[in-house]
Amino acid sequence: MIELFYYFIFPLLSLLLTITCINAILGPFLKWKQPISDQPFGSVLIPARNEEKKIRTCLESLLKQDYHSFEIHVLDDESTDHTAEIVKTMAGQDPKIHFHSGEALPDGWTGKNWACHQLSQYARGEILIFTDADNRYEPQAISRTVGWMQRYHLGMLSVFPQQLTYTFFEKLIVPIVDLILYSLLPLWLTYYTRSPHVAAANGQWIVFRREVYEKIGGHQAVHDKIVEDVELSRLAKRSRIKILTAAGTGMVYGHMYHSMREVWEGFSKNFFGLISHKTIPFLIILASLIMIAVVPYLLLFTSRFFTLALVAIIVNLLWRSVLAIRFKHSFLYGVILHPLSIMLAVLIGLNSLRQTKKGQITWKNRQILLNTK
Repeated sequence: MIELFYYFIFPLLSLLLTITCINAILGPFLKWKQPISDQPFGSVLIPARNEEKKIRTCLESLLKQDYHSFEIHVLDDESTDHTAEIVKTMAGQDPKIHFHSGEALPDGWTGKNWACHQLSQYARGEILIFTDADNRYEPQAISRTVGWMQRYHLGMLSVFPQQLTYTFFEKLIVPIVDLILYSLLPLWLTYYTRSPHVAAANGQWIVFRREVYEKIGGHQAVHDKIVEDVELSRLAKRSRIKILTAAGTGMVYGHMYHSMREVWEGFSKNFFGLISHKTIPFLIILASLIMIAVVPYLLLFTSRFFTLALVAIIVNLLWRSVLAIRFKHSFLYGVILHPLSIMLAVLIGLNSLRQTKKGQITWKNRQILLNTK
C-alpha cells in the first residue's frame, strides 16, 4: 500500500494539480481581449427542444452583443412546450432573430446533430457559431470570439462555458466536466499540437469559419455521434486546421441540468463517449479517480497510513481549490465534498458504460441509436 502512494497516488495527483495550475494561470480565457481587424458577418445557430424556461434569456443576452454584424437562427426541434411561440414573438420584434421549424429526425442521426445541420443550411455568415438555448452571454462574447479567431488564425474555436449550478446534485457533479478538462489537458496544446488525440470541444459554444465547417463535412460528418463536438475537433485536426479550446469563464455561461434526474441522464449520455467508447481506458480512468480522490479519505482512519493519506488529501484539496477559485465552482461542494462528488461521478460513468453497451441511452424523450465504432 505504501508503494501505491509513492508510485501512483502522489505522482498522479501532482500531475493533475500541475496541469490545473497551468490552465488557471495561462488560460486561454475567452474574456482576454484580442484585437479585431474587421467584423465578418456571423451566424449564431441555436437548436432548441423544450427550452421555454431559458430561450428568452439566451436570445436577450445575444441581442445585447457589442458585435453588430450577425444574425441569429433558432430551430425548434419538435418542442412540446412554448419554445416555438416565444421565439416567434421575439423574431417579430427584432430582425436579427429568425425562427425555423425542424424537420423530422432521419434514421441514423442524433437529434442535436440533425438540428445543427439544418441550421447550417440557413446560415449566411462567414463565421458559424453553434450554441445552446440554455446559455447566456456577456455582451463581448461574440467580439472576443472573433478576436481570438483572427489573432491566432483559427478555423475552429470552442469554449467551455462557466457552468451555473443551483441544486445539490448540480453543484456536486457538473463541475466534474471542468475537472476532467482543466486537469487532464493543457488547453494551449489543442493549438500547438497536430495530433487529433489532443483535441477537445464543447458544443455549447463551438465556432467555425464557414469554409472549414464545409471542408470537414460539418455535422453531417458526425451525424450519429453523441459527443459530436469532440469528433468535430478531431476532424479539424486531421484536416490540419488550426483549432483552440478555451475557457469561457466570465464570458459564456451554461446551465445544462436542473435536477438529479437530468444530471444523471445527461452525463450518462456523454461520459463514456468522452474517450471514444473505449472500455478499458474508461475503466482505468474511473478506478484511478477512486484511488486518488476517495481511498486517501478512507485510509485517514488507519494509524499506519494516516500521514500518507493526510498528504494526499491536502493535495486533493489544493487541486479542487484551484479549480473552484479560477473556474467559479462552489467551495463547499467542489472542495469539501470532493470525494463524494468523485464517487457519484464514477457511478454515473459506470451507468454510462452500461447504457451504451445495452443501447439504452435516451435524452429529451428520444432513444439514441449508438454508433460506437
